[in-house]
Amino acid sequence: MNKNSDLWLPGLACTPSPNFDDRPGDETVNLLVIHNISLPPGVFDGDAIEAFFQNRLQADTHPYFREIADFKVSAHLLIRRNGQAQQFVPLNRRAWHAGISCFQDREQCNDFSIGIELEGTDECDFEDAQYRSLVNLTRQIQQIYPAITPQRIVGHSDIAPGRKSDPGPHFDWARYRAAL
Repeated sequence: MNKNSDLWLPGLACTPSPNFDDRPGDETVNLLVIHNISLPPGVFDGDAIEAFFQNRLQADTHPYFREIADFKVSAHLLIRRNGQAQQFVPLNRRAWHAGISCFQDREQCNDFSIGIELEGTDECDFEDAQYRSLVNLTRQIQQIYPAITPQRIVGHSDIAPGRKSDPGPHFDWARYRAAL
């Protein structure tokens, strides 16, 4: 892969976020982090997630948005409830999804990870279409980054325990891993 060319997965809607930068040095991507998101919390529709990742979330449109409107965050990919996926950051760039994080004594997981957001919450089950899309995307990512083995696919809660709880107790890890 040419280090200077951005890596966008074919067939996905591209919704570029400005919230990314280059990975440090010759960093090897070897971790996949699964998240969940809904904006406002518990609402599954609209363009608030895209607006949030593109720094155009209108703080006055929902009380919760006042708390987060100035945050600069992104993920590489988002999978909607219907299984539709979109990409915000090229896979070879560092998306700002993990925050303060640590995996196997390595801090700053954004440096060496891919972040996938599932539209959902800790309080609800994820949809069959989301699992199908997640498995498909994971396989594509593993073709590009073979160091992402099953042991190196984790939840946000695994790399930021006590601070983050996603993808939450309703994410079926056994189903996901078996499908891979």
